[in-house]
Amino acid sequence: MTTRPVPISLLDRSRTRAGEPTALALHDTVERARRAEELGFDRIWVAEHHAVPGIASGSPPPLMAAIAARTERIRVGSGGVMLPNHRPIVVAEQAKMLAALHPGRVDLGVGRSLGFTAPVRGALGVHDYGPDDFAGDVSALADLLADAGPVTAMPKGVPAPPLFVLATGSGLAVAARLGLPVVVGGPLVHGDLTPLADYRAAFRPRHPDDAPRVLVSVDVLVADSPARARDLVLPEAWAMVESRTTGAFPPLRPEPALRLTARQQEQVERHLDQVVHGTVTDVAEQLTAIIERTAADEVLAFSSTHDRAALRDSDAALATLHP
Repeated sequence: MTTRPVPISLLDRSRTRAGEPTALALHDTVERARRAEELGFDRIWVAEHHAVPGIASGSPPPLMAAIAARTERIRVGSGGVMLPNHRPIVVAEQAKMLAALHPGRVDLGVGRSLGFTAPVRGALGVHDYGPDDFAGDVSALADLLADAGPVTAMPKGVPAPPLFVLATGSGLAVAARLGLPVVVGGPLVHGDLTPLADYRAAFRPRHPDDAPRVLVSVDVLVADSPARARDLVLPEAWAMVESRTTGAFPPLRPEPALRLTARQQEQVERHLDQVVHGTVTDVAEQLTAIIERTAADEVLAFSSTHDRAALRDSDAALATLHP
């Protein structure tokens, strides 16, 4: 794929589909993880979103436990646990319990996103959570995972699962100061690379062998033709447009729920421009460009489409690019 092969991992958001029970999306995620292991992927992560009609995964640890119980080798992680919604000791103990039950297979990615809407933020009890709050919680969490906190996060003596920061500008600074790897996406992948350079320059290792590490999160879909790949991207694009109109991110549909205006069609096209899609050769070339541009150490591919069989085929094609 590139002169510097990097691992490719999966992020599954447990996308719901219109007309189906929401819980089915969680079973789909577990099954996708099982197939990912068979395909040779090393890592699959799950997400945390609250009260979002289009995403069934609101609590990563139980879903991680279900995946780990159905697989044998693949690493299972959170992309990520949102620290505004949880106390660090609770996050630490959940992660350490998983690590104790599934040694060497658990990753802990954390972020600072608040709920999408005011009612969701009210239900979570968090309306304001700044960079300093996040820095303090990440630092406390790292100490608790290492059995170095003011109290002991149980179970004691479990090797700390790797901690990753889902980062924007301020998150990158926190990760650099604490010597932690980062996951970046969106503008930090396609736009100004200065924040990544600053992260690498400011990185302070916690241990002698620590070094800056960057995972890039990219929307990826592979098909047997560019036109087919474009069709597979459209359900997610339609959902994004609908969410801007209704204020709620909806389930995937085989057709748009709205009659698209010219402006909405432009939004669809802008979404398509941000997705890595095409044949396996097309996708290899696009990922190579992103990896070389960002000096990424790993690609975390998130993808969803209404057609389950097409998503399975996409994962299988993407697995051929995993070194």
